[in-house]
Amino acid sequence: MKVKICGLKYKENIEQIAALQFDYMGFIFYPKSKRFVGEYFVMPEIDTKIKKVGVFVNADVNYVLEKVIKYNLAAVQLHGDESPEYCNEIKQKLNATVQIIKAFGVDENFNFETLKPYQKICNYFLFDTKTKEYGGSGHQFNWQVLKKYNNAIPYFLSGGIGLPEIEKIKNTSIKLNMYAIDVNSKFETEPGLKDIELVKRLKSLNV
Repeated sequence: MKVKICGLKYKENIEQIAALQFDYMGFIFYPKSKRFVGEYFVMPEIDTKIKKVGVFVNADVNYVLEKVIKYNLAAVQLHGDESPEYCNEIKQKLNATVQIIKAFGVDENFNFETLKPYQKICNYFLFDTKTKEYGGSGHQFNWQVLKKYNNAIPYFLSGGIGLPEIEKIKNTSIKLNMYAIDVNSKFETEPGLKDIELVKRLKSLNV
């Protein structure tokens, strides 16, 4: 199972996380987020084996393309209310090697039928806890809901995942076709600043 460390914004912290060699590192390009990298963000040198993910929320298509080129992003995570048509436009304009991850806020009433129009467009889904905002809540949704998912596309699991939750994931049948876990707030000392010792403990779990 892959691991994505998301919500990074500080140069030294990014370099420390990159040294641990996780699969994905996420950078938020959404100005309303506490983890927004800022307009003048300078990306540190990162091993090319690590996939850099840009996280966007209802952004202009050209803004997404600009950031993909500027920061050599390997994937874009669309974390807003982006339609299948929007996702397809992004796909058509991006290099085929750039992956598209479409995020969905999930609660007890989530209708997995809404995913069907996205299945031929996106490489992965991401299931996060449904909130009034767009992610970053630090809360976990009921994973049992995922039993309703038909596993047509592998997914990232997000939402309030810390070390105890990762132990649960390692011992649950829900990980069927789970491609990756996405961690963020449970591994922070403040928004955007990851606790290196906690992240090292995550690395040692070999999920």
